[in-house]
Amino acid sequence: MSVRLGNAGSDASARRSLLIAVLSLLGAALFWASNYIVGAAVLETMDPLSLVLWRWTLAAVPLLAIAHFAERPDWRKVLRAWPWLLALSCTGLAGYNLTLYAALQYSDAFSASLINAFNPAVIAVAAAIFLRQRLTRAGVAGVVIALVGVFVVVSGGDVGAFLETGFGVGQLLMFGAVGIWTAYTIIGRRSPPLPPITSTSIQAVITVLLVAPVTFATGGPQLPVSAGAATSLVLIAVFPSVLSYLLWNRALAVIPAARAGVFLNLITVFTVAFTLLAGQPFTVGQLVGGSIVIVGVVVANAEAFRGPGEPHPRIS
Repeated sequence: MSVRLGNAGSDASARRSLLIAVLSLLGAALFWASNYIVGAAVLETMDPLSLVLWRWTLAAVPLLAIAHFAERPDWRKVLRAWPWLLALSCTGLAGYNLTLYAALQYSDAFSASLINAFNPAVIAVAAAIFLRQRLTRAGVAGVVIALVGVFVVVSGGDVGAFLETGFGVGQLLMFGAVGIWTAYTIIGRRSPPLPPITSTSIQAVITVLLVAPVTFATGGPQLPVSAGAATSLVLIAVFPSVLSYLLWNRALAVIPAARAGVFLNLITVFTVAFTLLAGQPFTVGQLVGGSIVIVGVVVANAEAFRGPGEPHPRIS
């Protein structure tokens, strides 16, 4: 009887751990999605350079403290990987976020998140090319489906009008952001293994050191013009920049990385939900195209539901 009770207790504990891990993944995706909505609001009074500088300046200190006390890294070993950390900072924390925020100045968060949803499919192709990873038939089909969905999104469902006007500035910038994030992911998979929060904290410091001189040279940094803008900036620094990483890495202790990566598709779902709840206008083409993109990404990453695989780093 005691054995059965022990097994029952173990099963209950495992289910509880799994539930907490799933809730952690949902929280991480929710906070990363908030970056689109809150970031767009901050950009009404602040330029992208200033936003990136303040975001990672505010986030760097808590990230460093958490990394030091929770992961207890060998800082000398970490710093010896500086070329990789520099490349990751230039592409991820600096390059991707600058391009994303620039895109949000010309495009709404709804459309930007739908284009960004194509990212996992692009990463699958890039991994096949640069990392020699096998691209299955399902992967190819998923990429094609997602590409069709992106075309529906950027054309608004009106192919004739799209052929006359072409891509908008915001759309082109978001495609650039997708390309930069793909580069960041490939570099991350080739770089030496480092504790994740430690790596992010050092990338944050490097990003501040890279962006600060450019910001000052261009007349910045701009300061929040109101209490609301300052609050939004702090929210960006705390939730998508710090808490998402804590929740994500907590979940990875229970759920394999590839399966956890599927939850990243919820970033687009949450962003769309936020915009709809806020009463922002949308088109049928956006909804249809976004749905097609998500279906394509799920098909392309179908194997992630069946077993472990490559990690899916995410910073947004």
